[in-house]
Amino acid sequence: MRASDRHDRFEHPLVDRYASEEMARLFGARERISTWRRIWIALAEAQAELGLGGVEPEQVEALRAGASRIDFDRAEELERELRHDVMAHVHAFAEAAPSARPILHLGATSAFVVDNADLLIMRRAMRVVERKALCVVAALADFAEQWSGLPTLGWTHFQPAQPTTVGKRACLWIQDLLLDLDEIEFRLDRFRLRGLKGTTGTQASFLALADGDHAKVEALEERVVEKLGATGAFPVTGQTAPRKVDAAWGSSLAGVAVSASTFGHDLRLLQHLGEVLEPFGRRQVGSSAMPYKRNPMRAERMCGLARFAIQTAGNLDWTAATQWLERSLDDSSNKRISLPELFLTVDALLVLWHDIASGLEVREEVVRRRLEKELPAMVTETLLMEAVEAGGDRQSLHERIRVRAREAAQRVESGEDHDLLDRLAEEEEFAALSEETWRRARDPRSYVGRAPEQARAYLQRVVRPRLEAWEGDLTMTGEVRV
Repeated sequence: MRASDRHDRFEHPLVDRYASEEMARLFGARERISTWRRIWIALAEAQAELGLGGVEPEQVEALRAGASRIDFDRAEELERELRHDVMAHVHAFAEAAPSARPILHLGATSAFVVDNADLLIMRRAMRVVERKALCVVAALADFAEQWSGLPTLGWTHFQPAQPTTVGKRACLWIQDLLLDLDEIEFRLDRFRLRGLKGTTGTQASFLALADGDHAKVEALEERVVEKLGATGAFPVTGQTAPRKVDAAWGSSLAGVAVSASTFGHDLRLLQHLGEVLEPFGRRQVGSSAMPYKRNPMRAERMCGLARFAIQTAGNLDWTAATQWLERSLDDSSNKRISLPELFLTVDALLVLWHDIASGLEVREEVVRRRLEKELPAMVTETLLMEAVEAGGDRQSLHERIRVRAREAAQRVESGEDHDLLDRLAEEEEFAALSEETWRRARDPRSYVGRAPEQARAYLQRVVRPRLEAWEGDLTMTGEVRV
């Protein structure tokens, strides 16, 4: 496309604005067709090794030599004539390796090339998702460790509840993502290819090539699968690989989107409270009309993209649910859109999440003041019980708390500090309480339970070992471009 044409037609925002170049390339035409050619070569190699179909080593070598010479323009020209993308590339590959033309795609069907390639690309893409999810875990773990002991007001139903700590709350986000990683590891560990199954899954064409030798057909499939870097193939298929596989992998990806949305919504609430904020660039504009605003635009974008990913995964469920007998073709058009979009969206979510998690801003004073505002009312139950144990009258104590709480509330409504504990300390009914009791009542750390210990233990026993067990390089690719 000419540079001048770029603004004249739709460009996909996932590629242009959100996802990483790494993921976009995995679902690009060059990666797809290169993988097709790799599969054709693996088939020809295995056939030559087993003496099937008259495939000669020289023909295999010709395929290898021509594999990188992909003429996309020629393939598009052929597809306009043939109305078949796989056959267009069969012919284009044959033109790049003329001596191999007679044996190229021998015994195979389109699904042999397309489905095996899709599965191989999905595996590579899922490994990228796995790596990036772990990068997010690492960033969140650093945040959780730093703030593991900072008391903060807990919320249930978005109503003030028992205090927790900022770091403990972050561990909830981490745990969600680690559960997603469990699912991803499960899919990767059980990865299988479609293998060589023929037009309706019976392997009839390959059995004919093997002159009825069933053992040779099995050996052919095993060799092709091994050459493609897999440990096995599905034992039975129709014309395609099981569409349940796409649906299952889509569900695992949707799980990441669910976790990202949870984080995004939590952060939007916390930024509204002014307690925890996403990063904000020095020259970033929050609103075109209201220059003073600091909108949580990255977290909002996460929520929007997550919603798209969760819905897109449903396409793969419906495709699996509507296959007819050995196969129908309504899967192809939907899948070539929904599957790349799902991976690209989850990739974009993880790029955003890592960017935010690496630069979260905690406003300690705001956190402290909000907790101090709500804490006095929360500790009165403890003070009431301890005063009763010290010999006080429960009903009289309750009444003094009620009266003083109303006075303190009026003070807060006028913009002053909450002084309920000071008022109660002056009450004769509470005179029996020790100085240590009052000290603990005024210290938010007395009411967070084991939140700091839980957070630190979780990070030490679960999160850090998980990160250390990763065999690869935990590098995040992609950037927040807008």
